[in-house]
Amino acid sequence: MKQATVAERNSSTDQTKLDDLCINTIRFLAVDMVEKADSGHPGMPLGAAPMAYVLWTRFLQFNPRDPQWPNRDRFVLSAGHASALLYALLHLTGYDMTLDDIKQFRQWGSRTPGHPERERTSGVEVTTGPLGQGMANAIGLAMAERYLASRFNQPDFPVVDHRTFAMASDGDMMEGIASEAASLAGHLRLGKLICYYDSNHVSLSAATKITFNEDVGARFEAYGWHVQHVDDGNDVPAIDQATHAAIDENDRPSLIIVRTHIGYGSPNKQDTFSAHGSPLGEKEVAATKENLGWPLDPKFYVPDEAAAHFRQAVDRGRQQQSEWLKLLDGYRQRHRELGETFDRWQRGELPAGWDQDLPAFGPDDGPIATRKAGHKVLNAIAQHLGNLIGGAADLGPSTKTDLDDRGSFQPAGSGDDSVNGSPKGAWNYAGANISFGVREHAMGGIVNGLAAHGGLIPFGSTFLIFSDYMRPSIRLAALSQLGVKYVFTHDSVMLGEDGPTHQPIEHLASLRAIPNVVVLRPADANEVTVAWRAAMLRSEQPVALVFTRQSLPIIDRSKYAAAEGVQRGAYVLADCEGRPELILMASGSEVHAALGAYEKLREAGKAVRVVSFPSWELFEEQPEEYQNSVFPQDVTARIAVEAASALGWERYVGRRGRVIGIDHFGASAPGEVNQEKFGFTADNVLAQATEMLG
Repeated sequence: MKQATVAERNSSTDQTKLDDLCINTIRFLAVDMVEKADSGHPGMPLGAAPMAYVLWTRFLQFNPRDPQWPNRDRFVLSAGHASALLYALLHLTGYDMTLDDIKQFRQWGSRTPGHPERERTSGVEVTTGPLGQGMANAIGLAMAERYLASRFNQPDFPVVDHRTFAMASDGDMMEGIASEAASLAGHLRLGKLICYYDSNHVSLSAATKITFNEDVGARFEAYGWHVQHVDDGNDVPAIDQATHAAIDENDRPSLIIVRTHIGYGSPNKQDTFSAHGSPLGEKEVAATKENLGWPLDPKFYVPDEAAAHFRQAVDRGRQQQSEWLKLLDGYRQRHRELGETFDRWQRGELPAGWDQDLPAFGPDDGPIATRKAGHKVLNAIAQHLGNLIGGAADLGPSTKTDLDDRGSFQPAGSGDDSVNGSPKGAWNYAGANISFGVREHAMGGIVNGLAAHGGLIPFGSTFLIFSDYMRPSIRLAALSQLGVKYVFTHDSVMLGEDGPTHQPIEHLASLRAIPNVVVLRPADANEVTVAWRAAMLRSEQPVALVFTRQSLPIIDRSKYAAAEGVQRGAYVLADCEGRPELILMASGSEVHAALGAYEKLREAGKAVRVVSFPSWELFEEQPEEYQNSVFPQDVTARIAVEAASALGWERYVGRRGRVIGIDHFGASAPGEVNQEKFGFTADNVLAQATEMLG
């Protein structure tokens, strides 16, 4: 065996010293952040710093001077409580993250919040913190890369060619959303997805042995992942070797299980849950620094040698991006039309005429369920938008969200090639229909990743009742300003025989309570068309489109106002001459009950107005003048009708008003029976209105 030369041994020793210096720089920037804030999570940064160092200095492709470079690798810190680790890396590698920002960790208005926030901090790809969400986001990011690569890459022009790296904790591995998403990732054979599992055997309240002793590696192997083990989290060469092997694995996502020690180096807190979510304390910080050979002062110390090594990322990233831009220029010249489309998708622009084929419906085209009208509208949009991608949680035939003739997002040569209009053998990552399976949790997190990647307009669909499963992801989409579209169908007790387990009651109120979410519940097919148009124009807000299972008449727009008012949230659908005595307002299918009562009241000589009210959020954006024109302040007799919880309608009906809603569970019976029994009929609205008017 060849013996190493003295120069080689010295070089190796020097590299090890530099590695240790840089790793400890990461560790103690994080520790000092937490200590100064007197709040945070020092344990994981101390233990996971070596794997983060290896990834960020040897493998991750990024340009700190252009954090949105489209072909960068994506890094997701799924264990978002370790945010101090990420902020240290961003500062050290040259992002717009100053030492002053670091020192303002967890303070008012800072760019270093307690958990990473996508819209607040340059270099943060997705907002994480609720455990497991980042794993699902990372899988969405990896799926986005595969779809875009399949759509755009040409021989000699791999313009989309990057990886997604994630770092997860024991807590992430316990969460159901991570399991759901990992199962789908294995099925999809996402070979450009690599996850480091920081296995430190400790969670917030105790050692994991009291709750979590499964063989995670075996589970992920069963999912179809490539699994490796690194027995020592401080073994830099082993982490390096495992990462190389993961990159070489093209047909399976990779999990690298790294055995680490939470609070590494802390004499009294290493391997204890007390290191997880609390500052070490002044004395323990001093003891830890002494133990690892780090100076006690100054705080936030960055040795010049470490800084110089980390900052090589700036020149490296600039060079990587420059080479890619040259490739892209050649691509644009050789494939002009594809290049123009690629650029437009990256800018998030809708093409001219994208809405020119949206359907208009006449009274004779009904009755039609709004979910079925939604299918027609969605597919009219998809003809013009190749970056519209999504699917349902095993409910496509019911939610009517399949994209016709757009193929299935699948690895080539797998599954049943006959679904979603795909010709035999046509399945590949360029298919726009995603089959999420019965995985609403995962679907919610994955579509967030698809949106965060850039270049795509994702949607996910399920029954409204199951939006509960997705609520954490919807909330994070809202916080992250992601333009995800949700299609929620079977929207009320009128879905019928499936009964109260499937009949949503509180769900509209729950969705409306989330800041920055737009909820749209259209009343007929033409309102569906306008609602979808409004949704597509919302690039920084998630939009929930809520549709019926039951068929609804198409409102005769020659008698009533045009559906364009939907884009203002609420509009006067039917009116009287002069000042109204009573305002009837409703959303969705209940608009028809309000119209029925209106006609009878008008025959009785009553001055009544009907307001179709599909979106509170869009209405609240309107000028006060418009709002008062719809709801004159001096008209206090008001009735709201919605087959859902009455919560919230009081702001629009006022003290004198009434709400015809449902604040109890539904029943298993035909939809029309439930409609009658629960009072969502024209006759009941008429009776309530007559009583109110006296």
